[in-house]
Amino acid sequence: MNVLLQQLKKYGSLTLDLEEELLKKTKHITKQKGDFFLKQGQIVSNLFVIEEGLVRAFYKKDDREITVWFGLENMILGSVIPLFFNLPSLENIQFLEDSSIYYISREDMNELYQKYHQMEVIGRKLAEEYCKILEERVISLQTESAEERYHTLLKNEPKAAQRISLGHIASYLGIAQETLSRIRKK
Repeated sequence: MNVLLQQLKKYGSLTLDLEEELLKKTKHITKQKGDFFLKQGQIVSNLFVIEEGLVRAFYKKDDREITVWFGLENMILGSVIPLFFNLPSLENIQFLEDSSIYYISREDMNELYQKYHQMEVIGRKLAEEYCKILEERVISLQTESAEERYHTLLKNEPKAAQRISLGHIASYLGIAQETLSRIRKK
């Protein structure tokens, strides 16, 4: 079953014609743990949904990898800068587990925006959700303690914490792994 199509339907109705075109334009691939969907500097403008698996987005700063977000099953994902602006990515997207994904290119999405008003509505709602997620993340980083951010992660994605390494979680929280261990002991 095409999980990208399923997730897009959550943002608006699809006519039969649009659904058929989406099915034609959507591609399915499997990736192994450690593979990259996108590397910094590349322009890979795809919107994707994980059917099964896990990814993380990160950037490098002075030999450190700083995790920005995690992607799990049934989440619509993509790197904002290449996806919306067709510019080189500032981040890397790496598979943390063997994964199966469905994706559609930016070009195909734009073609469908031109052809179908309901696809434009879905795209706008997706962009609005991205903005909301980004704003919440910025506010969280500015106003919450690392312990509060950790508990928010556990609340929002309880299974993710069991699947993601402590090092990646600590990086996402902006703390050392030892600090995360102390938080988890509380």
